[in-house]
Formats: sequence, C-alpha cells, structure tokens
Amino acid sequence: MGEDTGSPQPPGETSGPALHAAFRQAEDLVRRRPLDALKALEPLLDSEPDATSVQLLAGRAYFHSAQLHRAEHALNRVVARDPTDHYARFVLGRTLQRLGRFAEALAQLRMATAMRPLPEYQDALGQVAARVALRED
Repeated sequence: MGEDTGSPQPPGETSGPALHAAFRQAEDLVRRRPLDALKALEPLLDSEPDATSVQLLAGRAYFHSAQLHRAEHALNRVVARDPTDHYARFVLGRTLQRLGRFAEALAQLRMATAMRPLPEYQDALGQVAARVALRED
C-alpha cells in the first residue's frame, strides 16, 4: 500500500508537544514497524480518542500489523466523522478485502476511486471487482 495521499493533521499544539511528537513518531513508524507505531500512539488514543487523524493513523497501523478487525473499527470511525476522506475509505476497502468481505470492500473502493482516481485505488478496485465477479459466476 502506498503512502498516505492526504496529510492528516496531527493533534494540535494545545494537546502538548509530547503528544505531537508521539503522533509524528507513529507516523514515521506505521509502515515499517506498525506495532511500534501503535505503542507510540497509545497516549493519543487515550487522550484524543475521537481525533480523526489519530484514528486514521491507528487504522493504518492495525492494517499493517494484520489486526484487521481493529483496523476496520478505527477506519469506520474516521469515515463516520468524515465521509469524504478518500484515503480512509481506501484503507477500509483494503481491510475488508483482506477480511474476505469483497462486496463491502468493493463499495468502499468504488467511493475512494470516485473521490480521487489514483492508480493505487484503481488497481485495488480492479482486483476486488474481479474477485466479486468470480463469486457471482
């Protein structure tokens, strides 16, 4: 999965420099060491559990560490708060794909691709659409 195409805003400076640093550290670790990213995010998940940027980063870390149900939960929270977040929908679609829930994945990937037709989104959409078509035969 490619890098985040949007740049989520970290928790505000009002939350303290330590929390801001924790967010940036987690952001740097999310793809290479997702479990370490989750550890860095712990104080943010405790202090700012409703922040969409925190939930999106947690969802990505859960996805990359194969904690797919947790990823789904975090990403659904992001999409509920911001239905126009194409990247959250993309990662949610990929999560649902990995869970074998292809029809649900297809819906999320279609929306993400419609919002922002990036090659990575289009490739994932094509893979899932082909999988759904095979199941319908």
